[in-house]
Amino acid sequence: MTQNSDPIIQIRGVTKNYGKVTAVDNVSLDIRAGEFFVLLGPSGCGKTTLLRMIAGFEVPTEGQIWIDGQDMSRVPPNKRPVNMVFQSYAVFPHMSVADNVAYGMKIAGVDRAEREERVRAALDLVKLGGFDARMPDQMSGGQRQRVALARSLVMRPKVLLLDEPLSALDAKLRAQMQFELSDLQDQVGITFVTVTHDQDEALSMASRVAVINKGEVSQLATPSDLYEYPANRFVADFVGSVNIFEGKLTVDEKDKAVVDCPQIGKIYMDHGVTGPHEGAVWAAIRPEKITLHKPGLGKAVAAAAKDAPEGHNFARGTIKGMSYLGDITLFEIALESGAIMRVSRPNLSRTDQEDFTWDDKVSMHWNSASPVVLLG
Repeated sequence: MTQNSDPIIQIRGVTKNYGKVTAVDNVSLDIRAGEFFVLLGPSGCGKTTLLRMIAGFEVPTEGQIWIDGQDMSRVPPNKRPVNMVFQSYAVFPHMSVADNVAYGMKIAGVDRAEREERVRAALDLVKLGGFDARMPDQMSGGQRQRVALARSLVMRPKVLLLDEPLSALDAKLRAQMQFELSDLQDQVGITFVTVTHDQDEALSMASRVAVINKGEVSQLATPSDLYEYPANRFVADFVGSVNIFEGKLTVDEKDKAVVDCPQIGKIYMDHGVTGPHEGAVWAAIRPEKITLHKPGLGKAVAAAAKDAPEGHNFARGTIKGMSYLGDITLFEIALESGAIMRVSRPNLSRTDQEDFTWDDKVSMHWNSASPVVLLG
């Protein structure tokens, strides 16, 4: 995606209170020109409130928002260089597709010839060329969403704000539209700021993601860094599936660390821990980074790998749950300590992989690059 390092949106110390409830708590971040930026978090975390403050529909209790170098404190929503696509799309049901897309330009006084030209270009951009005369009730949810996008893009905003834009679509169409939105943003080159609670949606579309929790930014990172190097337990648990075990950090050097976890044993990793810490820490391992074997073989493979000291990065357990999901199978394994560990395995072959079933005794291992230490 085309972007540069100059911020088009600067948010500085923004807080929003509703009586005694703090919806957004002292948030500061920059959104770069030309990037696909996602605000990700659970329901009620403050992400939509933050988006609405950027749009001008809510006023910060404290702090400032700058868009394209201008302080937005006294700028009403209709004067800001942004446009917003709402969760419900807000397509006018009594207007044709062309009239819906042209509505904002008509209000702004754009002459008819230019309106018609820009409507055609916008509909072609969202793959609705030839749908000019269609009414909204004659269209699918995905097509109505495209109409809402075209109506916003035709106004040529510097920033497009999208509030849960795919939530009303079914799973297959939602996955398709994730790619289409990314491609559309790349074509038009303007800044997209999207709100979602769907982690897969955020990871698949964003150039950067801000994870919001209880009104604060828990982590701001690229999708890969967010997934591979979560900053804390909330991010690790919210973004993807993860196994988290409490333990004590017994080794912490530049190129290695060991966490001794009572529930699973000693976890060795090929990197040290950054940041101040004392007392308990938590080791996190993603399910797909764990190798599953029948008893005996797993220990032999772990020893042969020579990736960790003997007795580290190895566990035994019993399969207590299996979910076949097509591309992967997800296992829930009861460890000898009684803790549950989740392991996912890609279904690469119908014949060459080990077969497992409920109550099988299994062993697991993982390499030293897989775990990360969480300090809070």
